[in-house]
Amino acid sequence: MTTKRSLPTFTRRGFGALAGATMLTAALPAFAQTSGEPVYIGVSGPKTGLHAQYGALWVQGFDLALDKINGEGGINGRPLEYIFEDSQNDPRQTIAIAQKFIADPKIVAEAGDFSSTSSMAASPLYQRGGLVQFGFTNSHPDFTKTGDYMWSNSIPQSQEQPLYADFAVNTLGLKKIGVMYLNTDWGKTSKDLFASAAEEMGAEIVAAEGYLADEKDFRATLVRLRDAAPDGIMLESYYSDGALIVRQLRDLGIDVPILATGSIYSPDFLELAGDAAEGVFTSVYYAPQSPRPEVVEFRQGFLDKYGEEPNHFNALAYDAFNILAAVMREYGTGREEIKDGLGKISGISSVLFETVSFDPETRRVSGPEVTPIVVKDGAFTIYTPEQG
Repeated sequence: MTTKRSLPTFTRRGFGALAGATMLTAALPAFAQTSGEPVYIGVSGPKTGLHAQYGALWVQGFDLALDKINGEGGINGRPLEYIFEDSQNDPRQTIAIAQKFIADPKIVAEAGDFSSTSSMAASPLYQRGGLVQFGFTNSHPDFTKTGDYMWSNSIPQSQEQPLYADFAVNTLGLKKIGVMYLNTDWGKTSKDLFASAAEEMGAEIVAAEGYLADEKDFRATLVRLRDAAPDGIMLESYYSDGALIVRQLRDLGIDVPILATGSIYSPDFLELAGDAAEGVFTSVYYAPQSPRPEVVEFRQGFLDKYGEEPNHFNALAYDAFNILAAVMREYGTGREEIKDGLGKISGISSVLFETVSFDPETRRVSGPEVTPIVVKDGAFTIYTPEQG
């Protein structure tokens, strides 16, 4: 079920499963400079189910972005809005949602879904239907290969995992590495790319253990990992499962360096992992310590609106809407205009990247850079070699 407006704490559009489909009629301050028929983005993502927390993080980022976008006049005077359909991160649901969005002429672009697997199930439909699918959390290298309507500001695993391998082998000096990975297309692809790059750099993968998304007790798997005697461990995990694994690793006395994907970068990881998070390495595109005005504005705006620190998924959602808004302002709100505009736009203000432009061939962000991070004294801090 999709609602037109529900509790503003959660959404501008369609987070009705959490709000009991409550309708609000009062105008929000963000629309003071806009009028006319709204421009709609369709969002396909998890509002319920195993990954519902990520959909909630998206909504925070989306709503903060709309405060900014509509406060600055929207899309050439028209307010920007979104309709969020609950996919539960299920490929079967993303196909049904794609059919609905494609058939609705007021939807000018789609954002989502959460996992590459769920998104890619619907990609052929978006391609045939001529509707941009903007996969802002889709790092699978094949996501944008379906066609020229698939775009992403998420860095592909084929580019990201070799960077992790280089950090593990050449910065941390690891030679015998154990890998724990979420047993999904994303996790398996990440593991394979990391392992291949690390082995090319002279390291040995002494164990590679998969796990299911709903697992809570990893001890039997971690004993096998411990028995392989790695001198470091790589986690291809999200923040919630990664935190549990880190705690159980330390409980078993496995005291080796731990490196994890940027998906763990969240205040919730620190809270869930507790003292076990100390010394865990990752890398990020959103670094709250950055003095760039875009980062300062985003972080302060988030703190003011929600009373908590934003995380990587908040930033991804915020950037996704700002990028699409910039394209629509400059090139128009037609479906074809948005697709063509993504290939032409450059110099977009971004939280994750200093500036954003897209490679028209790969439809990915051109020239991204990462920031190495380590947990120190209970907080994520920028890592420097002197700390090693």
